[in-house]
Amino acid sequence: MRRSPLLPSRFFASPLFAIALLLCTPLFAAERPYVPVEQRLSADELRETGLNTLSATQLALLNRLLSEERDADLRAADAKRTQDEAGRIPKRTAAQVVTATVPGTARGWAQGQTLLLDNGQRWRVLDSGVNFPRPVENLKVTIAPGFLGAWYLRIDDGTPPIKVQRVD
Repeated sequence: MRRSPLLPSRFFASPLFAIALLLCTPLFAAERPYVPVEQRLSADELRETGLNTLSATQLALLNRLLSEERDADLRAADAKRTQDEAGRIPKRTAAQVVTATVPGTARGWAQGQTLLLDNGQRWRVLDSGVNFPRPVENLKVTIAPGFLGAWYLRIDDGTPPIKVQRVD
């Protein structure tokens, strides 16, 4: 047996070859023609399922229905792949900074407290909270995305940011 200069013979027995073969299998599956039911099953399996009692017309109808269903599934998968490749699947939009007012008077916010903003959004305080030296009214806040999906509420007065979570 002549060896390929590019691939050693042990390559075909390697796990890498097996993985490559498995990854390529779906590409070839779509090109395979439909195989009728009577060719897929053994005589015993046909007898056990009762398919051996079908007339030729009934068997042809069953094969046609199964073939049409398979073709529809392949077309849908191909359309989805084409759609994915074209980028028509809506991508996640970047997180937007929220600037709003917390209506009312407050002396502080405690952990677990839910803040209702003037735009209708509700945010829950996750940090230990904050206390203000004096009562504040209609506090203007900015809520911005942080690292790994965290959100932070910032107040213009220099108070450290407070970790919050969107409730609705």
